[in-house]
Amino acid sequence: MLTKKEKIQLQIVMTNAHAEFEQGLLRHAHFRVSDSGRCDDLVQDTFLKTWVYLIKAGKISSMKPFLYHVLNCLIIDEYRKKKSVSLDILLEAGFEPGSDDFDRVVDTIDGKAEVALIMTLPVAYQKIMSLRYIDDLSLSEIALETGLTKNLVAVKTHRGMEKLRQLYDERFSKKVLV
Repeated sequence: MLTKKEKIQLQIVMTNAHAEFEQGLLRHAHFRVSDSGRCDDLVQDTFLKTWVYLIKAGKISSMKPFLYHVLNCLIIDEYRKKKSVSLDILLEAGFEPGSDDFDRVVDTIDGKAEVALIMTLPVAYQKIMSLRYIDDLSLSEIALETGLTKNLVAVKTHRGMEKLRQLYDERFSKKVLV
């Protein structure tokens, strides 16, 4: 059982973590799930599960990678239970895609194109580049997450970026020539 002082310290830690990481977690969840309401729920569940873990005397060496790990587990659970809904059912329910959604759709398409480009990288670079540029983790946090040294993470990030530039140039030059 925690003392009152320990509980207050944990509340401060969680309040600071919420203020610092909530927006990044929401972006990550929205990228993976694409349902704003469900993303909010997943991020809140992430903080709730982290709180429960801390209350049960769990130790967290670095908060940001821990939160992303919990969120990724929740997203995987969401994929496993998710059922698809047909467009006909949505239209019958009153959903009308409109031009107001245009900017959001363009941003989503651009983001998915960038992720698709990352996924064409060799396997050795995919996870590192995803953690660095999609999840916005620092080199130290990626090192903790992957078990690699910080130096090796920096090297792989640099080489992955070079390969991404090559892939981008190849795709961009093909579109210009067409």
